[in-house]
Amino acid sequence: MKNLAARLIRLFEQLPYSLLALLGRFAIGLVFFNSGQTKLEGAPLCLVRHVCFKPNPFDLAPSTFTLFEHDYALPLIPPWIAAYLAAFNEFTLSILLFVGLATRFSALGLLIMTLVIEIFVYPDAYVLHGTWATILLMLVRFGPGKISLDHILARR
Repeated sequence: MKNLAARLIRLFEQLPYSLLALLGRFAIGLVFFNSGQTKLEGAPLCLVRHVCFKPNPFDLAPSTFTLFEHDYALPLIPPWIAAYLAAFNEFTLSILLFVGLATRFSALGLLIMTLVIEIFVYPDAYVLHGTWATILLMLVRFGPGKISLDHILARR
C-alpha cells in the first residue's frame, strides 16, 4: 500500500504546471467573463455556433446601474463608476487571462475585485471567494505557464 501511494505521488508530481495554469486561467477567467456578460447589453457576437458574447464592455444594461446603486453599496465610489469599472475589468482581464497576456497583473486585478466583492458585497461567500483567490494567487505567484503569450513574448 505504501508503494502504491509513493507511485501515485510521483505520478501527480509529473503533472505539468503549464496545464494546471491553463486550466486555472480558463476556470477563473470564465467566472469573471460570464459575470461581466450579465452586466452588458447589446447584440451578441458569435464566433462559432454556441460561442457568443457581448463585445462592448461599455454598453451596460440598465439593471447593472440599479444593481450597483441599490445592492452593491460600495463606499467611496459612485455606483455608475463602479458599474463601468467592474464590467470593463471583468471583460478585459478575463480575456487577458485566456490568452495568458499580462497574466500576473490581470490576476492581481481580479484578486482585488474578489476582495472588494468579499468585503463589501457578499461577505458570507468566503469559501467561494477563497477558491477564486487561491487560483488567482497561484497565477500571480507562478505565472501563466508555457501555454501563454507571456511565455512566447518572454522567449524573444
